[in-house]
Amino acid sequence: MVFGTIGTQYDYDFTADKFQIAFAFLDRNDLDRLPEGWINLDGGVRASVQHYTTMDAKTLSFETHERYFDIQYLVEGKEKIGVCTRKGLAVKVPYEGANDITFYEEPPLSGEVLLRARDFVILGPEDAHKPRCIADTPTAVIKIVVKVPVQIKRLLGNISGHN
Repeated sequence: MVFGTIGTQYDYDFTADKFQIAFAFLDRNDLDRLPEGWINLDGGVRASVQHYTTMDAKTLSFETHERYFDIQYLVEGKEKIGVCTRKGLAVKVPYEGANDITFYEEPPLSGEVLLRARDFVILGPEDAHKPRCIADTPTAVIKIVVKVPVQIKRLLGNISGHN
């Protein structure tokens, strides 16, 4: 699943080398044995190995990123991720550049994605998301969040006739 809004489909190239680097990393057989922390890959792509227990969605906030896509991949466990467009959301904590993150107040309407082992979701800059939510009971999770640098191709799309 790729979550998005019509009008942004020409902005990004999910077949680009940076995405191929990310998915090649996620295709490894040892992800469940990697220590927590950051792993630098090629092309500015980096992966965060996370171990945690899912939490009540009411205690979490929606977030967005400006400089990176998130590929959120579940190695073990299950969790729900809240999703919606960030357009019109009220900012709770303004953008913090060092961590490339903005937090938002709870929107009146949002959806959710259920991730189980080997599932992933790709979230772009316009996609607000609330990860780490309990699916049915608090669950221990191993997750890899791969950060893929944003490279907008809208200008190229406009030149070639796409709007």
